[in-house]
Amino acid sequence: MKLRIADPHGSDRSRDRKGAFFAKTAAALALVMPCLAQNQPVTVESAPVPSAIRPYVAPTVSPIRLHNSSRLDSLVRAGNLYLTVQDALALAIENNLNLEIDRYGPLLADSALERSKAGGPNRGVPSGSSQISSVNNGVGVNGTTASAGLGGGSGNGGGSSNGGGATIQQVGTIVPNYDPTLQSTTNFSHITQPQANTILSQTNSLVQSSRTYNSVYSQGLSTGGQVQFRDYQQHFQENSPGDFVNPVAATHMDISLRQPLLQGFGIGLNNRTIRISQINVTAARQQFRSQLLDLVASVLNLYWSLVAANTELKARQQALEITQKFFDDTKKEIAAEAIPAIQLPRAQAEVATRRQEVLIAQANVRQQEILLKEALSHTEDPILEAASIVTVDRIEVPDADDLPPLRQLVATALAKRPDVAVTKYREQTDEMNLAGTANPLLPAATLNLLSYDRGVAGAGHTVDGEPPNPYFVGGLGSAEAQVLRRNFPNNQAVISLSASLGNRSAQADYAIDQLQYRQSQVVNQKAANAIVVDVAARMSALRQAHTRYDAATETSALQRQLLEADEQRFVSGARTTTFDTIMSDQRALVTAQVSEANALAAYARARISLDQVLGETLEKNHISLEEGLNGHVERPSQFPAVLDSGKQ
Repeated sequence: MKLRIADPHGSDRSRDRKGAFFAKTAAALALVMPCLAQNQPVTVESAPVPSAIRPYVAPTVSPIRLHNSSRLDSLVRAGNLYLTVQDALALAIENNLNLEIDRYGPLLADSALERSKAGGPNRGVPSGSSQISSVNNGVGVNGTTASAGLGGGSGNGGGSSNGGGATIQQVGTIVPNYDPTLQSTTNFSHITQPQANTILSQTNSLVQSSRTYNSVYSQGLSTGGQVQFRDYQQHFQENSPGDFVNPVAATHMDISLRQPLLQGFGIGLNNRTIRISQINVTAARQQFRSQLLDLVASVLNLYWSLVAANTELKARQQALEITQKFFDDTKKEIAAEAIPAIQLPRAQAEVATRRQEVLIAQANVRQQEILLKEALSHTEDPILEAASIVTVDRIEVPDADDLPPLRQLVATALAKRPDVAVTKYREQTDEMNLAGTANPLLPAATLNLLSYDRGVAGAGHTVDGEPPNPYFVGGLGSAEAQVLRRNFPNNQAVISLSASLGNRSAQADYAIDQLQYRQSQVVNQKAANAIVVDVAARMSALRQAHTRYDAATETSALQRQLLEADEQRFVSGARTTTFDTIMSDQRALVTAQVSEANALAAYARARISLDQVLGETLEKNHISLEEGLNGHVERPSQFPAVLDSGKQ
């Protein structure tokens, strides 16, 4: 038999282990969630509610992303950030803050398109409003007075009147509202009025109670018109003994059409903002592509500048090593009394000079690293700040640059450059906008059609021995039936014409828009001509950079050979080779090596500049527009895995 001894602290230890597990899990989630959020694209999502109420619930806009992508941590090894060109570009796409700001441009264009589909004036421009009549003429004492033209009420048969006095600041024809509008108004009132003349009311104090329900549905048309349907109900009761029907239910329905015939007429005129917004959506993507292209070119320049700075640093360090070795050899020669001791201070001064040049080159490398890190990171990162960048790729210069003819490169630039595409889209939208100022030159002719029907029914009363008309005795259903049967039809057609004598405002607006459009065409042509000059200049710069690099490489090789030969002669004791000759050779070699590094960087920048002016930067570096918009590059980083396998 085995005895099992219970641990009095077992339950506490179990709770501690569970607590530690949950704490570690929470800490891991806290580290992982920002990375997951970083990979989520910026979006505007409709509320996840039923479609009936979705238009009245605010959409969800994803929060801002301020965390660096997980790719950055994966490239850090032992305090060094190992970067290939592709990894540097991927980090910039995922983490660059300026590109993150630019990423909202296409989303704003998408939202502007949705708004333009709703119609109406431009954003921020006020519009007039319709005032709806609240008196059902012919009902009650006051309604009878109004219908007879004796009061201040409206006698328009229940039609709506426009008012509000709003001033429209938008130049050109205003697009109708395409979103249908449903307006409902309910009014409860209890009114007591003293009656100095009791002939009509037959009471000294007229007490009225009413309920009104007014529902209006309106829809804008792409032709520039507007259709409106109204259902009006009034439940009315008063203390006048002279009413044959009291309380009473009154209703009327009307449908109206307002259609411009000249100014404001036309489908092409009234849907121009939608077409312009659709073009702007595409243009916004091209604009973002231009910003992405500029970022990629900038990161490439920063990367190769860092490569050149490291190359110069190595050249300075090699010069320091050579000078230090020469200094040590000089001390040995002086100790052996082969050369005079006066040569030692001069050799020591050369060592100090080379050491100072190394320090300056190291500072330049750190400065280039700071500039590159700023382009690759969202926010301050202590690990990134402390890491040194190790550039993996090297600049490769081909034996010859086989460039196509100038005209072929210009055609490529015109076809691929995003700014050229944006210019074309802008010309299209400007031309569409001209319709907005051309149409107001016409007179304003408007057709108004109105058809409405009324119905009245209520509790009948005998007044002075005379019974009420049985046709009007009943409830709301009887009144609605009168309307649907069109027992009391009313139809109205009105054509109004308005013309500005002189029409100088519309003439001036159209002239201004035409002149600005023509001016923009000239500016665009000037920009197109400048592309030819830019491409030719970049071709020439690339060829010159290649030639300078070849010359710098040859000069560097010759200077190295000269230094090695003079060192051998100096060691062998040749009188023609002095200490000054060796030092001069060393300085010339360092200068040649630095010139070679600068020429190499200049060639890389010239190649980048040519690709940029041709609009081929993204495709040459295997970057898609969707990766830039999403802020995530699918291509994994390869170098850290190769590095780890090499260490094993």
